[in-house]
Amino acid sequence: MKRVLTLTTVLVAMLVLASTTLAGPWGGRFYGMGPALSNLTPEQSAKILALQQAHLEKVTPIQEELFKKKMELRSLWASQNPDQARINALQKEIFDLVDQLHQESMALRSEILKVIQSP
Repeated sequence: MKRVLTLTTVLVAMLVLASTTLAGPWGGRFYGMGPALSNLTPEQSAKILALQQAHLEKVTPIQEELFKKKMELRSLWASQNPDQARINALQKEIFDLVDQLHQESMALRSEILKVIQSP
């Protein structure tokens, strides 16, 4: 009995240790706010903040539409007789929205790099 209890305790301790090790920094997220750019001028910081705000205003409606399409797709899959043609069309719309989000993110990164690299 003592052997089983000891073995169980060791296994639980190993699992706890492994889970915290694998989680990594920031609770398992291996991304963050990006590199800390402490050498930015106040003008550069203001430009970047304005770019981020404009980006957020652009992508928020796209994200909301993407959420709606995903919920509609889930409900179609959950229905008794799913309409495969509608499902395929929704999936294409979802992929197009995700592509739009990626394009907007790449445009933002490009604009931020221009601000950072400007003299």
